[in-house]
Amino acid sequence: MRPLLSVEDLSIGFGKDKPVVRNVNFSVAPGETLALVGESGSGKTISCRAVLRILPRTARLHSGRMMLSGSAGDGDGDGDLDLARISERQMRRDVRGNRIAMIFQEPMRSLSPLHRIGNQVAEIIHLHRSVSESEARREVLECFERVGFPDPDRTWRSYPFELSGGMRQRAMIAMAMVAKPDLLIADEPTTALDVTTQAQVLGLMKDLQQETGMAMILVTHDLGVVANMAEQVVVMHKGRVMESGPAEPILRAPAHPYTQHLFNAAPKIPEAICPLRDGQEDRILELHNVTKTFTMRSGKSWSKPVLVRACEQVDLSLPRGKTLAIVGESGSGKTTAARIALGAETVDPGGEVLFRPTTGAAPLQVHDMDRDARRAFQRQAQMVFQDPYSSLSPRQRIFDTLAEPLEIHGIGSRADHKARAAEMLRLVGLPADMLSRYPHAFSGGQRQRLSIARALMLDPALLVCDEPTSALDVSVQEQILTLLEEIRDARQLSYLFISHDLAVVARIADEVAVMRRGMIVEQGPPEVLFHDPKHPYTKALIAAQPVPDVDRPINLKLVAQGAGAPESWPEAFRFAGQDAPPLVPLDPGHKVRCHV
Repeated sequence: MRPLLSVEDLSIGFGKDKPVVRNVNFSVAPGETLALVGESGSGKTISCRAVLRILPRTARLHSGRMMLSGSAGDGDGDGDLDLARISERQMRRDVRGNRIAMIFQEPMRSLSPLHRIGNQVAEIIHLHRSVSESEARREVLECFERVGFPDPDRTWRSYPFELSGGMRQRAMIAMAMVAKPDLLIADEPTTALDVTTQAQVLGLMKDLQQETGMAMILVTHDLGVVANMAEQVVVMHKGRVMESGPAEPILRAPAHPYTQHLFNAAPKIPEAICPLRDGQEDRILELHNVTKTFTMRSGKSWSKPVLVRACEQVDLSLPRGKTLAIVGESGSGKTTAARIALGAETVDPGGEVLFRPTTGAAPLQVHDMDRDARRAFQRQAQMVFQDPYSSLSPRQRIFDTLAEPLEIHGIGSRADHKARAAEMLRLVGLPADMLSRYPHAFSGGQRQRLSIARALMLDPALLVCDEPTSALDVSVQEQILTLLEEIRDARQLSYLFISHDLAVVARIADEVAVMRRGMIVEQGPPEVLFHDPKHPYTKALIAAQPVPDVDRPINLKLVAQGAGAPESWPEAFRFAGQDAPPLVPLDPGHKVRCHV
């Protein structure tokens, strides 16, 4: 079968500089999935944007042919289009959004916040075909139903901010699929999604591909996603192809050292994990019966406000020098629990958070502190945020960003601040001469290192890490996790680690709490939790974790059951409404929410 798309000798540069993408070759056949794999900056996305001719203004094509088959891969080549040479008018009319569609990495940035979802998807139909409003609406609603929206009419009326991350990604898939393209380019379509939502979106894309026979180019750095989706793989690094070929032999025995490096850096749930060490009596942080209720205003003035339980009867304790991880989907209450632990959110009556700054010290009530006690607590407890770019001021040099906590607490002179900032940069593996730079001059991994350095400026005893590696490539993720482990062991830090990535948690955590819709459903050491899970939701999280192994596909049936309504769970765990069973100890240190 002839390729649907064939890219030959593609080179792309910026201005008069040398090409950043050099001599790239790949092809994809109808019904086939090709994965472009590599770290950020490897040239994956810009190569795909070149196919659609939506490069940045300063980028230009140095060389290359991009041949699109004129008859979806059949025939003798008559009517083939060279996408590098056809007119912009023909590109817009016949190719872009029609024969080739693209799903972008961040749906919130790709969808207009001012227009309803239905109108945005229907626009694709009106651009390429002359149809009535009612016919376009019918096609869009059918597409919404096909991509898994439970209420297509409500989705049509919704604005992007009214949908969850997974639902927005489904809307982007619907927008790409509504014109029935021959080729779908998906640029990191699941990077920002939870593992269960990711599994469901990947399953949806696979089903749609089988229904329509379209080809797919999947841009990703996640080798687990590649193992579950791709027939062909192209590995890129610094704008060049390092290795390419059928997926199975590459995944089983990668030949190029860079591909081997990507495999070695990918986090995995290990077969055996060191058991939890003794000496847990000294607890730096404790949450007792923590419940948090938010009051949401109704959309209608005559309706009562809606009460939302973000956390419900959460009990956690963190031993000094250890790592307690909280895992779960978006909206499960992980970050709310972390904010309550830091005193950034109030707690409902009856709950308390206790903090012991040093061994043997009397516990402090985090939510009952005067101003001086709170300032002292904030020196001892710091946070590393999920997105370092949005948490670092673009208008401040790195030195000013790092020195600001010292200035707020009145610690040292300016010379002391500079010495301390240089020391923290060296600790996180960055040279001191970077202090004069602005955040935009750093890569994603370097910005996360800077975020960790800022959190360490006050020499805290507790770090709350909120998804610190979720937006990073596997090799950068490996570096950040190694850094966090080294700093924890060297400085006897305690971590409250928030994540949805079980492989990351299995590596760094001493104890794990699984949260779903504000409640802890299972808790225990990782060697028990990940190798003998009891709760259906924990089983779903583990089943949804993509691993770079072609022999271990994602079990979508198990994911759907565990991530579904509690009424569908096995009888021991089943409940309706808010009438949940208690958290029951099964073994020492292992608790599960179930009926006794």
